[in-house]
Amino acid sequence: MVPSEENQLVPKEDMFWNCRQSIFAEMKKKFSQVERAAEEPRVLCIIQDTTNSKTVNERVTINLPASTPLKKLFEDVALKVGYVNGTFDLMWGNGDNVIDTQTPLDQNSDKTILDAGFEPGKKNFLHLTDKDGEQPHLMLESSSATDDSAQDRFIGPLPREGSVGCSSDYVSQSYSYSSVLSKSETGYVGLVNQAMTCYLNSLLQTLFMTPEFRNALYKWEFEESEEDPVTSIPYQLQRLFVLLQTSKKRAIETTDVTRSFGWDSSEAWQQHDVQELCRVMFDALEQKWKQTEQADLINQLYQGKLKDYVRCLECGYEGWRIDTYLDIPLVIRPYGSSQAFASVEEALHAFIQPEILDGPNQYFCERCKKKCDARKGLRFLHFPYLLTLQLKRFDFDYTTMHRIKLNDRMTFPEELDMSVFIDVEDEKSPQTESCTDSGAENEGSCHSDQMSNDFSNDDGVDEGICLESNSAAERISKAGSEKSSLLYELFSVMVHSGSAAGGHYYACIKSFSDDQWYSFNDQHVSKITQEDIKKTYGGSSGSRGYYSSAFASSTNAYMLIYRLKDPTRNAKFLEANEYPEHIKQLVQKERELEEQEKRQREIERNTCKIKLFCMHPTKQIMMENKLEVHKDRTLKEAVEIAYKLMDLEEAVPLDCCRLVKYDEFHDYLERSYEGEEDTPMGLLLGGVKSTYMFDLLLETRRPDQIFQCYKPGEVMVKVHVVDLKTESVAPPISVRAYLNQTVSEFKQLISKATNLPAETMRVVLERCYNDLRLLNVSSKTLKAEGFFRSNKVFIESSESSDRHVAYTESHLWKLLDRHANTIRLYVSLPEQSPGPQFRRTVYQKSSGDSGNLDEACERVKGPVGNRKSVEAILEESTEKLKSLSLRQQQEGNNGDSSKSTEASDFENIESPLNEIDSSASAENRELENQIQISDPENLQSEERSDSDVNNDRSTSSVDSDILSSSHSSDTLCNVDNAPLPLANGLDSHSITSSRRSKANQGKKETWDTAEEDSGTDSEYDESGKSRGEAQYMYFKAEPYAADEGSGEGQKWLMVHVDKRITLSAFKQHLEPFVGVPSPHFKVFRVYASNQEFESVRLNETLSSFSDDNKITIRLGRALKKGEYRVKVYQLLVNEPEPCKFLLDAVFAKGMTVRQSKEELLPQLREQCGLDLTIDRFRLRKKTWKNPGTVFLDYHIYEEDINISSNWEVFLEILDGAEKMKSMSQLAVLSRRWRPSEMKLDSFQEVVLESSSVEELKEKLSEISGIPLENIEFAKGRGTFPCDISILEIHQDLDWNPKVSTLNVWPLYICDDGAVIFYRDKTEELMELTDEQRNELMKKESSRLQKTGHRVTYSPRKEKALKIYLDGAPNKDLTQD
Repeated sequence: MVPSEENQLVPKEDMFWNCRQSIFAEMKKKFSQVERAAEEPRVLCIIQDTTNSKTVNERVTINLPASTPLKKLFEDVALKVGYVNGTFDLMWGNGDNVIDTQTPLDQNSDKTILDAGFEPGKKNFLHLTDKDGEQPHLMLESSSATDDSAQDRFIGPLPREGSVGCSSDYVSQSYSYSSVLSKSETGYVGLVNQAMTCYLNSLLQTLFMTPEFRNALYKWEFEESEEDPVTSIPYQLQRLFVLLQTSKKRAIETTDVTRSFGWDSSEAWQQHDVQELCRVMFDALEQKWKQTEQADLINQLYQGKLKDYVRCLECGYEGWRIDTYLDIPLVIRPYGSSQAFASVEEALHAFIQPEILDGPNQYFCERCKKKCDARKGLRFLHFPYLLTLQLKRFDFDYTTMHRIKLNDRMTFPEELDMSVFIDVEDEKSPQTESCTDSGAENEGSCHSDQMSNDFSNDDGVDEGICLESNSAAERISKAGSEKSSLLYELFSVMVHSGSAAGGHYYACIKSFSDDQWYSFNDQHVSKITQEDIKKTYGGSSGSRGYYSSAFASSTNAYMLIYRLKDPTRNAKFLEANEYPEHIKQLVQKERELEEQEKRQREIERNTCKIKLFCMHPTKQIMMENKLEVHKDRTLKEAVEIAYKLMDLEEAVPLDCCRLVKYDEFHDYLERSYEGEEDTPMGLLLGGVKSTYMFDLLLETRRPDQIFQCYKPGEVMVKVHVVDLKTESVAPPISVRAYLNQTVSEFKQLISKATNLPAETMRVVLERCYNDLRLLNVSSKTLKAEGFFRSNKVFIESSESSDRHVAYTESHLWKLLDRHANTIRLYVSLPEQSPGPQFRRTVYQKSSGDSGNLDEACERVKGPVGNRKSVEAILEESTEKLKSLSLRQQQEGNNGDSSKSTEASDFENIESPLNEIDSSASAENRELENQIQISDPENLQSEERSDSDVNNDRSTSSVDSDILSSSHSSDTLCNVDNAPLPLANGLDSHSITSSRRSKANQGKKETWDTAEEDSGTDSEYDESGKSRGEAQYMYFKAEPYAADEGSGEGQKWLMVHVDKRITLSAFKQHLEPFVGVPSPHFKVFRVYASNQEFESVRLNETLSSFSDDNKITIRLGRALKKGEYRVKVYQLLVNEPEPCKFLLDAVFAKGMTVRQSKEELLPQLREQCGLDLTIDRFRLRKKTWKNPGTVFLDYHIYEEDINISSNWEVFLEILDGAEKMKSMSQLAVLSRRWRPSEMKLDSFQEVVLESSSVEELKEKLSEISGIPLENIEFAKGRGTFPCDISILEIHQDLDWNPKVSTLNVWPLYICDDGAVIFYRDKTEELMELTDEQRNELMKKESSRLQKTGHRVTYSPRKEKALKIYLDGAPNKDLTQD
């Protein structure tokens, strides 16, 4: 048969070619689409969820092609935020493209987003809102799947919304989350996790889903007259259950319940065991329900009984007692076993499995009167209506000494038959007695650790009471009836997800209304199946190793609650019409509160909240507040609200106020709202937003003024008029201008506002700090000159010759430069400062400047010549003070003779002003009277008096330490003016431990020895000329009355000073007010909380200071270049406190140790009462409280000894001649331990010629008399004096280390000051009785605690779970 033409077979080559062509065509089409999409503009949409469907509102960003239809936009938003499409609206937010903020976008429109008003390349803000007053529906994950059964439903903790992150430790990879339904879907409400209260939420949801508990709770009626509702636990539980049953919210808070527990917010961050919470809460409810119908509710529902028995295997005698329980703790894995129980049934059998007491554990039988083999065990006598099983998944691994979680698989049935576990002991013994056992086991030690509670026994059943009234027949009958009805059904599984270190709880609960299982995971409630319950059986690795258990994380059941299947007792939840009357009232009350809250939320959502500013018309201070106004309120109504908010009723009429758009950052008035008084605020402000990019200003005017119109696009200029004659700068006048105006037009505008001629006007623009630009090109625009939103200009319009001087040389420039750089400081003077006449004097050192710049400050009564003479007196007096101070230092005089010498020397100073007026003479005389305080010896005695207050502190209270330039230029001081020690900075600049290798090294320059980085700078340069005279800087001072709280009798100055002045010049200007030369006082900058920093860098300017900073002046010698302030402490090796502060001293670079000791001698005698000779004491390194290297007399600071600011040194008084003569020697402190007497001897210094262990033993044998072969020694631990309890020293120290030299491991003794304990190895340790040991323990604990040398590590303890019955943790301390 010949095929027709249509049916001819196509050759394979042609078919392949056609297929290839079609593939290429399809690919070309795809590529062209991609290219078109790449070229198409994109639209950025930012959508803010403003609904209450989620506890945390999301903000999502979507970038779409401009051709995307609106319908597709809604679909993408729904997918992104997880809402069902069609259940929400999208409305415009803010932005310039806003067309209508009230009308939602059409979600069914095919119009493109470009046609709908969206702008490419810009941010398009949208608000996701409720649709027709109903919240959006949450999208179901399973709805996207065709087969629900194929989807893994919820299992494990759901991450909370708004959480920063979720650890994968708590999520099993084999599980996925089920659908998260809203309340309308499941009918149940979640509970908000306060922080770590998931365990509480799980228990509360379980109790709520227990019909018998909920119904009984509803029947209890709260009496407000008898108890505060806030602290009533049953009432708050009642309220919570009502809200869980009636609320329309997705989740509700539990803060009211926890508040009734007496918990504060910190408790929310403590995670506890849910089983522990169950016991404590039940106990608290029982206490609260005493003498009510619910008094026995917990026992009726949850309490069971068991018998703890011991039976003699020889005579059959049985002793027993009755115990009650609220839950049964089931072991997951028997102790010492690697195999876990497979099921709950196996664990229950093991729980009642008896053990044989034999061998050393034999039981003393009362009947046999001897120890016999016995059988000990437990029998269940009664099971509760609600059976609680705790799976003991938390254990302790004794091999690793860590808590672990056992994640082994343990199954549990949906229905549990407990009849096989009741009274299983069925041995026929001729003699079985029912009496309590008084033998060794009567406390039930075998199972006491397993029982989770020990509540008081029921009616007539008490521990220690024989129950012989019941006949055997009655007991058999009762047991038979129990067995016939012991089928339990599972209805709650409390799951723990995590490890022993922490985790998350949630509950899987079956509703008795519809037999449906739900997962209650904090605020998320979702449906689950029986298969999901099976996933909580557990089943990780069976290893109990550290890494597999302590940090293993899994999700498995922790507590199971079963209910007895008994149709006669099984209750249903009360219907609404069955509620007691008080519950109906509570339901109505909570509904009204929720409706009110919903209305309030609606108002909040529609309320504009924006910053409001107002310059008070009379007080002239800028006030700030927050204006909250509904978006539908008009501008006129908003002005009235702002008027009342700013409390202007007494200051200005309402019609003299208006609101304008304001930029507080630039101090710029953007626009006014003329003719828009009836416009809604929501429209004016661009909608309701969380934050606005602008503010509002409530502007005021006088009744005779009119408001200026502010148009968008204008810039605001603050114009200051400068008067060269009075050297004053007037307050600003506001002028509005446009950036395209020329300088010439701008001058005409200013001329109209100020009535000054434009022809002679000079305009200076301050663009930024210290940038003063003269606008001298008339044709340039303001924009070209650098004008911005808000600007400041200075104008001067006089016809003075200053106009013809170069701008930077002109009087105008100098005045503006001074104005820009002058700051106001408040200076606190020391009490010894001169009288008020010095405050009236302005102390200047002018270098060619034209006299006074401030008439009010500079001008003093009397002729100009007299004023100059007064200045000359002050300058000459200061120079006299300097020379006198230097001469006294050289002479080294002290005591009364030095004082008299100083006074007589100063009295011989002849005044050059014999013809001056009486006021000037009085000033001079007062200066003479006050000059005694410049005596350096008096200064030292003053420092001593302050130091005595803090004698035991580690720092001085007068002369603060000076930091070098690699640190901050200030030293932190505490409130009482004592400097704080710098941590870990004490040994970094001292002689190193390997100092002996450094003995012959040459000079080594460090950051401490570098000239520019020395402790301070000299106030005078090499030529001796004061650095303060190098350049004139503005300075003006006047008296100031400080606030009442600033100290009684304290003297203050208000100083206006150019902040470019150096600290050195600033101190010299302050000399007349302090009364002593600048080297003899110090400057402290005062910060918040009265913290003080000493400013010591004399060549630095005051640029870091700002207006209204406070400064404190303290007397005391300031340091010169190359000098360091050193704190000297006395080393008292055998005193309880071995470190005692003595004084502050000054050591200089290049000084020898002996020279520093010579300078210390008079200070030690006067300030500390120590009359020493130079060979009777030594100086040594101080590292924290540890004594270190002994400094030899020929050592030179900065060459042999690294010295730095904030340096500390020990002074040690010697008992005899100095033994340390060479750097090769080693000085250690030895202390003998006498074990037979249980005491330590005093320290004795041992000087070694080498680091040999043999030499050390020889020296110890020499001073102690112990034979050399019996010497044992150990190195002390910790900070000097290496205190250790005498109960521990014999065993805890590493005695007799196997080394031959001291500078190797484990000793590492390379420097002086190491502590060595030694003993006689043949001396036996004293045997102590328990009483003696306890007494010694108390004494040693007290001693070590006082000295503070022993610091024991205490790990963070878990906070005990407590519920306080009266709501106050400090009142009821017995509740545990």
